[in-house]
Amino acid sequence: MAGQTALSAPLLAYVRDVSLREDAVLRELREETADYPMGTAMQVMAEEGQLLGFLVRLTGARRVLEIGTFTGYSTLCLARALPPGGRVVTCDVTDRWPAIGRPYWERAGVADRIEVRIGDARDTLAGLLAGGGADTVDLAFVDADKAAYRAYYEASLRLLRPGGLLVLDNTVLFGQVVDPAAQDPDTVAVRELNAALRDDERVDLAMLTMADGITLARKREGS
Repeated sequence: MAGQTALSAPLLAYVRDVSLREDAVLRELREETADYPMGTAMQVMAEEGQLLGFLVRLTGARRVLEIGTFTGYSTLCLARALPPGGRVVTCDVTDRWPAIGRPYWERAGVADRIEVRIGDARDTLAGLLAGGGADTVDLAFVDADKAAYRAYYEASLRLLRPGGLLVLDNTVLFGQVVDPAAQDPDTVAVRELNAALRDDERVDLAMLTMADGITLARKREGS
């Protein structure tokens, strides 16, 4: 069978040239974010943002959950893809970063589709579950502190409706998942979750080797 094609700089440039649809609002938000410390490393690739919007439209999602807002590039991609009346609930530990994205959300005309929840995302998720949110979310995107990924996964799976889609970012973690010397809490947590997902019969699974690793988990009926 064919192996993995290495993505050289010229090939990546070609793929972007023929497929990327990043408009001025998204581009300017990405450029502003890049000026902040760790901005480039923490922000999703433009291609990943486009994929998120594609998945929202593909699944017909109306209620979206995002764990990890940062400056709101992915939030904007998710919100733009929603139909009228759709909503993104996005979680971050501080309002400092979402405040940067808010003017861009307004320029794009989707600020009214976005609800920002500030605080520990585990508490936010527990509150959503306590408020009757189980089996109500169509798509969840997790891109936050890696040490808590397992907790985010379990809570998000409970919130997802059967057939709903969970998207996990950074699941190869800059390649650290295969480095035996990498025993920091973030790498260990991602490595352990990846192994658990492989055997989790509650979901259908696909791991994409684009960006920093993107895992798709579809909640099975009856789970």
